[in-house]
Amino acid sequence: MFSVFVTRKISEAGLSLLRARKDVKLVVYGKNQTIPRAELLKKINGCDAVLTLLNNLVDAKFFSSAGKQLKVVANYAVGYDNVDLAEAERRGVVVTNTPMVLNDAVAEHTIALIMAVSKRIVEADGFLRSGKYKGWAPELFLGTELTGKVLGIIGTGNIGSGVARRAKHGLGMQVVYSDVKKNEQLEKETGATFMSTDEVLKTADIISLHVPLLDSTRHLINAKRITMMKKGAYLINTSRGPVIDEKALVKALKAGRIAGAGLDVFEFEPKLSAGLAKLKNIVITPHTASATTEARDRMAVLAVKALLSVLDGKRPENVVSMK
Repeated sequence: MFSVFVTRKISEAGLSLLRARKDVKLVVYGKNQTIPRAELLKKINGCDAVLTLLNNLVDAKFFSSAGKQLKVVANYAVGYDNVDLAEAERRGVVVTNTPMVLNDAVAEHTIALIMAVSKRIVEADGFLRSGKYKGWAPELFLGTELTGKVLGIIGTGNIGSGVARRAKHGLGMQVVYSDVKKNEQLEKETGATFMSTDEVLKTADIISLHVPLLDSTRHLINAKRITMMKKGAYLINTSRGPVIDEKALVKALKAGRIAGAGLDVFEFEPKLSAGLAKLKNIVITPHTASATTEARDRMAVLAVKALLSVLDGKRPENVVSMK
């Protein structure tokens, strides 16, 4: 009998696969909140498999608390910066993630943020609901047209490339991008131009971030780089919060150094940096870029199938660490 712990309720599409297994003892943390650290370390003791969320820290203490029989940690996310991969490797624990299945959802949400902030949708909605609307006016909530504008993509993996394609073929935007290497396929599909990160910042009307959180990408967008952006530019982030120095961003938005920002992730998540929520030229969503029924179902199924594969002695395709 395998003991499996899921750190928070996920889609039944995935949980049903676990419940169908007679050799699996399943425990799901059913409260609608992140499991407290102390309780997590207690619950995973003796488990063969743990399905974690991106806000669960999987470090040496986690592995020690689980015990030597732990075989797999299935991380319910594309990113895995919450997992100490070296420690997992040292202990022979397989780590998996959920790549590919949420690409469309996040790319669509990115476009939604671009549209919302550039068209001042949230501002206008609040204005109307508060009873301030007195009739049409020629300069009421002037926004920005996207057709013909330049979108700068920093990180052209599956999601970044998806945003670029939607922007080019759906909105008629020009695309420039930076990455560790040229993306010839993207260039062929969208006519995108490869540049350095600094050149993208200086060129684009809208900057969209799609990089993993690494030492090299932490505060990739800092005060110095924000000053490189066009005065009327917008900054969008659906990757990881610490990629942006939020203190510098708040200062720049207050001063009107850039026109606005759209954020789905935050540097000190779930807390917001001081002053961020008070700004009118920003649209913020609570890390819900992948929050579609379709994406959540696919994530749950992929995570559970990977977990079960490891328990069955097989190697799943979506391994990010395996000894």
